[in-house]
Amino acid sequence: MQQLLETTKPLNFLAIGYQLAQEFAKTAAERDQLRCAEGERNGGNRPIHEIEQLRQSGLLNLVIPTIYGGLGETSWVKIFGLIREFAKADGSIGQLFGNHTTIISSLSISNPTQVEQLYLDTVQHNWFWANAANALDPRLLATPTKHGWQFDGIKRFATGASLSDRMIVSALSADSKQPVIAIIPSDRPGIHFNGNWDNMGQRQTDSGSVTFEQVLVTPDEILTSIYPSDSPIATLINVFKQLNQVNIYLGIVQGAFATARDYTTTRTRPWITSGVEQAIQDPYILHHYGEFWMELEAATLLTDRAAQVLQAAIEKGINLTAQQRGEAAIAVYTAKAFVTKIGLAITTQMFDAMGASATAQSYNFDRYWRNLRTATLHDPVDYKIREVGNWALTGTVPTITPYS
Repeated sequence: MQQLLETTKPLNFLAIGYQLAQEFAKTAAERDQLRCAEGERNGGNRPIHEIEQLRQSGLLNLVIPTIYGGLGETSWVKIFGLIREFAKADGSIGQLFGNHTTIISSLSISNPTQVEQLYLDTVQHNWFWANAANALDPRLLATPTKHGWQFDGIKRFATGASLSDRMIVSALSADSKQPVIAIIPSDRPGIHFNGNWDNMGQRQTDSGSVTFEQVLVTPDEILTSIYPSDSPIATLINVFKQLNQVNIYLGIVQGAFATARDYTTTRTRPWITSGVEQAIQDPYILHHYGEFWMELEAATLLTDRAAQVLQAAIEKGINLTAQQRGEAAIAVYTAKAFVTKIGLAITTQMFDAMGASATAQSYNFDRYWRNLRTATLHDPVDYKIREVGNWALTGTVPTITPYS
C-alpha cells in the first residue's frame, strides 16, 4: 500500500467551491444549448473543462479522510451546501459533483483495506467517480470465470460515466441473479459509452447508456460491505442518495430565483395600471417574490434538517436501528416532496414576475424548469409522499428499496 498522505484541510474550501461555481454559472446557459450533434466536434455536450477545474480545485477529495490526503470534511450540512451551490450555478455540474461525492462517501461501509487503497489512488490521481448502477435495469449480467467475473450487457442512466476515471457498476449474477457490485476503470476494454443522452434537461450530465462487452473484472474489484446487506446502516445509503437528489433540486431552484431576481430588478417594467414607476414597486411582482422567498426558506430549513438527522443516523454505525433509519428517511422524503412541489412552481411562476421578454431563447431561462423537471423524475415523488403519509397516520417506517 502506498504511504499514507496526511494533509491539512484548508479552511476556505467552501470559498473555493463558491468561487468555482460562479465561474461555472457564466457559461451554464450557453453550454446547456449545446446538443450532441454540434458537440461531437468538441468532445460532445459534456462539461470536460468543468470537471478538469474540479480536479484542479482539490474538491473531488472533499470527503476523503485527511490521513489519506483528502480534505476530510465530515459535516453533511456543509457538503450538501456546496453541492447546492454547484447546482445553483449549473444543475448538471451539481448532479455530477453530488454523485461523485456521495459515491466516495458510500465506500466507507466497504472492506477497509480495499477502501484505503481507493482513497489513496483517488487523491493521487484526482479521480472523478460516476456509476452505472441503475437498479431498475437488469440487462447487465456478471458471469463467473476462472479469474473473476465477466460483465456483459447494458446499463442506462449512467450519469457522468463517460467523464469518469472510476465507475461503481452493478450487475446481476448470471447464475444466482444476486447483485454483483464492482469498481472498474472507466477505460477498461469492452466498455462503450453510447452518447445517447438527449433529454430536455440536465443535458450536460451525459446520463446515457453504457454497453459492456466481455469486460473482465478481477476479484479484488468486487466491492464487499463490512455490514450485513440488509442492516439499517448498510441500506441507509439509499436514503443518503435521496438527500443528494434533494440538494441538487434545491440548488436548481435557488439558481432560478437568483436569476429571476436579477432580471426583474434590471429589466422588468411595471404593468401600465400598476400605478408605480418601477417593477420593484409593482404589488403583484412583490407578492410573487414574497411567496418565492418564503417557500425557499422553508425548503432550505427542511433540507438542512434532513441532513442533520441523516448525519446523526450515519454516526450510529452498526447500532442504527430500523426505527432510526425510518425516521431519517421520513425527514429526507419530506424535504424531497416539498422541494419538488415548490421548485416546479417557482421555475414556472418566475416568468410571471419577469414578463414576456424573459422568454427570449437567448436568455435560456427555461433551463431551470427543464433541469428540475428532468431531475425530479429520478423516482416518483408520489411514492415518497405516500411513505410520509403512512408514517404520519400509522407510524410505519418506509419500505426499504434501492430508492428508499
